[in-house]
Amino acid sequence: MKAILTKYHGFSDTHGSRISAVEPGGTRIYIPFAYGDSLEESRYRKAAEVLCEKMGWSGTLISGSIKDGYAFVFTGEVKCR
Repeated sequence: MKAILTKYHGFSDTHGSRISAVEPGGTRIYIPFAYGDSLEESRYRKAAEVLCEKMGWSGTLISGSIKDGYAFVFTGEVKCR
């Protein structure tokens, strides 16, 4: 089973606010923070979905909140393309 951890990163001198998603193998992506999105979890879910697309993973993700963001796991078997 694969797990994805997401985390909020505030703005800096060189980057705007963003969310990262990382998988156990170390592959990481960043997406801009979606200020217009009214649901907090959906901001983090988008990052997890972008990482899944990059890795070629498909399936249904479920989430739970953690200290700095959300954790996502697949229900059932992970299907590789």
